[in-house]
Amino acid sequence: MELSPLQYEILDKIYFVEPFHRIVEEVNSPPNIIADELKNLIVKRWVQVLRYDEQIKDYVKTEIYDTDNLQAYFFLITKEGLLKHNGR
Repeated sequence: MELSPLQYEILDKIYFVEPFHRIVEEVNSPPNIIADELKNLIVKRWVQVLRYDEQIKDYVKTEIYDTDNLQAYFFLITKEGLLKHNGR
């Protein structure tokens, strides 16, 4: 399965942990389209969802997240996503 140009662009922006708003700033698409595509990438396990844990002062993976409030989370490409992004 090939990546769409939008999927490629989103994956390209999350080689490091990024909040939703930064992805929206850097990707040339409306926020709702980016959110829908991000959800698809998460389902494919090409992107992981993170939240910031104040107690340990670090990002932690979360399997449970509010799909209607992606602004509250951070995103990072997975190993599978990296391989797909790099054409392998």
